[in-house]
Amino acid sequence: QVQLVESGGGFVQAGGSLRLSCAASGRTVSRYGLGWFRQAPGKEREFVASIRWSGGSTYYADSVKGRFTISRDNAKNTVYLQMNSLKPEDTAVYYCAAGLNLGGSSYYYDYVYRGQGTQVTVSS
Repeated sequence: QVQLVESGGGFVQAGGSLRLSCAASGRTVSRYGLGWFRQAPGKEREFVASIRWSGGSTYYADSVKGRFTISRDNAKNTVYLQMNSLKPEDTAVYYCAAGLNLGGSSYYYDYVYRGQGTQVTVSS
């Protein structure tokens, strides 16, 4: 079992930055693909970014490309999401997820382990 706990969410003005962290426990996630998803009120959950378990290739939704950066620190068993130039439409609950040997999937249910989420609110 892998437990995932997100942190770093909060309230920020448009144009600002936040860095989300997702700490994994229970197992080392060095062989896990890791992803970030988000869900805004009244909307479906959507893919944000992912990183392969090997090689470190990254993938992004078009809506965040160039503004968000996903990274991982296997020594700390943690995945990060650096969010810059935030917009009000980025307001959502952000979830991290982990799946063994995943190669950067954008499909939420490919990830067996999922966190409880952290709220990000961007004001205009």
